[in-house]
Amino acid sequence: MTDESGAAFGPLDGSADLSADRLILRDYVVSAEIGAFQHERGQEQRLRFSIVVELAPVGTSAGDDVDLILSYDRLIEAVDTELGSERLDLLETLAERIAARVLAEPQAAKVHLRIEKLDRGPWILGVEIARDRASALPVQPAPAPRPVVAWLGGSVVNLGARMEGLVALGKPIVIVLGPPDLPRPRAHSPEALRRIDLLAIEQAAWALASRDERLSVVATRTEIDWAVRQGRIIVWAPSKMVSDTAGAPMDVGDGLPLAQWLARELDALKIVTHAPVAPPAESRILVELL
Repeated sequence: MTDESGAAFGPLDGSADLSADRLILRDYVVSAEIGAFQHERGQEQRLRFSIVVELAPVGTSAGDDVDLILSYDRLIEAVDTELGSERLDLLETLAERIAARVLAEPQAAKVHLRIEKLDRGPWILGVEIARDRASALPVQPAPAPRPVVAWLGGSVVNLGARMEGLVALGKPIVIVLGPPDLPRPRAHSPEALRRIDLLAIEQAAWALASRDERLSVVATRTEIDWAVRQGRIIVWAPSKMVSDTAGAPMDVGDGLPLAQWLARELDALKIVTHAPVAPPAESRILVELL
């Protein structure tokens, strides 16, 4: 092990080089079929992955905003994507491809990667590599799944039937609600009115998710992207994204403007609705009645 790798994978003590900020994934164990020997074919073996990513410096702090940092989930996704792409003989090839996929992330400057075979005997076999952007292989971005955006209005009745209809689509679903038909505080400016409506939608989102264990509430783009990749059905709490994104709708209305905007942001396959609606003339996204 080189001194550089030892610093990367070793404990964060005085011997480690802390000149760069780092993102760490340790001891991620996955079963996969890999290997050049005949006895390794036709059966899976456990692989253990440890990844340390040196992060490129940024001009301003990301603060506590998950949408402005490199997520741990992107490291796991890099491993899973390459393991699922094709069967490989060599750990070295797998390591190069995973490193290249990690380095395709804008925040990643250098990656240290260790892969170990855990089932070849009483010992551990493996490889370690360190790559930066200049030495990484070119990589094709993994195609992102396209979700369906479901606009269900401000009051969801017959949730069981609605959920069965959504599940039957066989796609990741992002549910968008409207403000519930309940009294809300009056406001004297459009921005105040929008914030009140967004908070009302978030209350409705939490109430809806509590009615079905398959639902969870998400607020950030990072959470949405992860849930979509996992094929989940989620309920959107819109305040953060709408408030932070230029061009987001000022008029929340019945929630449909939010659904149409989010569908464009996510490049959704289509919008499904609880009531017939006429899509905007400029919209290229299909709208269907659920």
